[in-house]
Amino acid sequence: MSRVLDVSTSYLSSGLRLGAGVFVRGVGARPEARIRLYEFEACPFCRKVREMLTVLDLDAAIFPCPKGGTRFRGEVERRGKLQFPFMIDPNTDTELFESDSIVRYLAERYGDGTVPLSLRLGPLTVLSGSLGSLLRFPRGTWVRSSRQPEGPLELYSFEGSPYCRIVREALCELELPYVLHNVGRGSGKRDDFRQLAGKLQVPYLIDPNNGTAMFESAQIVKYLEQNYAL
Repeated sequence: MSRVLDVSTSYLSSGLRLGAGVFVRGVGARPEARIRLYEFEACPFCRKVREMLTVLDLDAAIFPCPKGGTRFRGEVERRGKLQFPFMIDPNTDTELFESDSIVRYLAERYGDGTVPLSLRLGPLTVLSGSLGSLLRFPRGTWVRSSRQPEGPLELYSFEGSPYCRIVREALCELELPYVLHNVGRGSGKRDDFRQLAGKLQVPYLIDPNNGTAMFESAQIVKYLEQNYAL
């Protein structure tokens, strides 16, 4: 896929959700330990949960589970069934399948109890997410061989960013676990992020395994391919 087509289809995928996963609102209590999310990028139900994480300005430990993957899918199956998304909140010992249940839980526990309209439209929410994934197919769907990092990577991102999506797709396909730092518009973490990175721009990847840090989706994907893809 050419760079122009790659970026264009990612913009269209974001546009289909009409700004969902861009703005922070209704933030409530903050978790002490990071929520753990098992998901894969192309799944429209997983997208709903990732959008809610952006809305509530929540960070999460992401365990990519693309189709054909072997690193983390088994752990989900051992918890009861092979279904995504699957969330673990170690702060309350809560484990949940079903995107709507997870979204409601996050709203009540870490928000003001309100689920955004964009996530309350039932089949329309799923349809717009599915069409967005179809535009990007097969990105973020199937596993590719990779070398597992010693420790998780870190990604500063927000769900509605078309450039962040391109990076998340690569992380998903390569089954690379990462800490997702959401810095959507209105995020209370943006000032700290600007001080850390030197400017407010996403995506921003940190690889603590070798001290690498970089902006620009194309460069990040190239780095992941060169250092982790087999």
